[in-house]
Amino acid sequence: MSEQLKKIKQLVELREKARLGGGEVAIDKQHAKGKATARERIALLVDEGSFEEMDMFKLHRCHDFGMEKKQYFGDGVVCGSATINGRLVYVYAQDFTVNGGSLSETMAEKICKVMDQSMKMGAPCIGLNDSGGARIQEGVNALAGFAEIFQRNIEASGVVPQISGICGPCAGGAVYSPALTDFIVMLEGISYMFLTGPKVVKTVTGEDVTQEDLGGAGVHAKKSGVAHFTAKNEEEFAALIRKLLSFIPQNNHERAPRLECNDPIDRKEDRLNSIIPDNPNQAYDMYEVIGAVVDNGEFLEVQRDFAQNIIIGFARFNGESVGVVANQPKVYAGVLDVNASRKAARFVRFCDAFNIPIVSLVDVPGFLPGTGQEYNAVISHGAKLLYAYGEATVPKVTVTLRKSYGGSHIVMGSKQLKTDLNYAWPSAEIAVMGAGGAVAILSAKAAKEQEDPKAYLAQKEKEYNDLFTNPYKAAEYGYIDDVIEPRNTRFRICRALAQLATKSESRPAKKHGNVPL
Repeated sequence: MSEQLKKIKQLVELREKARLGGGEVAIDKQHAKGKATARERIALLVDEGSFEEMDMFKLHRCHDFGMEKKQYFGDGVVCGSATINGRLVYVYAQDFTVNGGSLSETMAEKICKVMDQSMKMGAPCIGLNDSGGARIQEGVNALAGFAEIFQRNIEASGVVPQISGICGPCAGGAVYSPALTDFIVMLEGISYMFLTGPKVVKTVTGEDVTQEDLGGAGVHAKKSGVAHFTAKNEEEFAALIRKLLSFIPQNNHERAPRLECNDPIDRKEDRLNSIIPDNPNQAYDMYEVIGAVVDNGEFLEVQRDFAQNIIIGFARFNGESVGVVANQPKVYAGVLDVNASRKAARFVRFCDAFNIPIVSLVDVPGFLPGTGQEYNAVISHGAKLLYAYGEATVPKVTVTLRKSYGGSHIVMGSKQLKTDLNYAWPSAEIAVMGAGGAVAILSAKAAKEQEDPKAYLAQKEKEYNDLFTNPYKAAEYGYIDDVIEPRNTRFRICRALAQLATKSESRPAKKHGNVPL
């Protein structure tokens, strides 16, 4: 055998060794936990045969605590480029079979290289996290590695989409990289995220809590809102990320892919003409409205289980990707509160950063009252939503279905926040407040002087309703561009988006604004 062939044979053998990560025993342990390996996850995620690996032979440089005897090619992370549905992406997947996926200086270098390439090429970056955290043996070098990654997350924010998959442990400082990205997907029953683990919690606060109850997928999907999606298994996990990417562009200079639409834009939905109950205090399901107006009823909801009084997610109108923000009358009557405000604000800002038009479906009676909300800074959180809508320069279309009162009217994509087209159904009630509350303030004193105060107040309520709780007063001033028949809502939104396709709008030059964080 020639020297050249020997070298090629050696290369093939080294590649095979690198692909084994921590070895067969470690891989078997990973599978025994119900977890896929890093390479198996990448294979599920990307187009078949498209993955091009980088830094396969990289090794760590630590020689303390016997680490020189624990050398594995790739050093605990698999990095490279690939395609998803034919579109370029960059991906890294931490390999728990190598030193528990712990982050070393060299692992951080690999991840940073991929992130740099992602920004340079204008392609999404996907990180699959499955790590025991910083590699303790490397001390401050491991911490520096995390900081280098965080800095790149910050620089990439609003430049390329960043998606974090949590496929196992993600604890301590490691949680901040996912928190800085656009979307977090967690694997149910296997992944968890927390800053301090159960043992530290027990020591410091005396609380007994399991990993699952402290930072499992359910906790972050329902209570904290940290997770945007959860998946039941590895296959669903990968499919979810692929679907999410189909709605978003490659970078901040491009538009999301437009699909051929076989759903007629002039499709009429007669059921919408009767979906609003006669009783203004009765709920209906906003999901029915969304399903009726978007292309083929397809809607990818974001943060489905968190702050359910507001709905956010991606859909298409005439093949064009849009972000939908909608109040949900079935949950707390659709009021805005701390969690709903920050949930919607972050989504609006993502859509604006990546050229995705925003369609708002409004039925909001106000902000949730009470000390709990006020003490938790509902003012600041409501201002985040206000800021997000006012700052957004993408095409914005708002449809008011029923209630739109007071400050909540303003923050939900009102005309004064530079929304391009504002429509209302005939059932819309646009006013400072509901008739009952208004009359109680305006006519309480006069009612006491009447022979029949109740009849007097009822008459005043009717007068207030006739004057204000309809869309025509707002339309009279141009705050509503048109009052539309509910069954034509899909057609009017599609036409509006087509009209706004060439929109160009800028805001005053500045370094950046000061968002009410």
